Amino acid sequence: MKTRASTLTTLPQLPMGVEARISEIHGGRTMTRRLLGLGLRIGSRIQVIQHRGQGVVVACEGNRVALGGGVADRILMQSPLQHPAA
Repeated sequence: MKTRASTLTTLPQLPMGVEARISEIHGGRTMTRRLLGLGLRIGSRIQVIQHRGQGVVVACEGNRVALGGGVADRILMQSPLQHPAA
């Protein structure tokens, strides 16, 4: 079975409804800690719920989080998330 190679994309570039995994966070220690406090860390599965200008609203483990464009641009996503075949 062929699997498509996933590419890294910034969070605002993800279309609504697509589930992806956080692959990298390009920010300092303070930003990384703030994201951890919101439940967003490398490896977290998230889904874009809404685009709001440059920012986004994402769902992660039953929570919704609004992120501004400056923060969202620094979060790189592995997309599309591959699901194992049943």
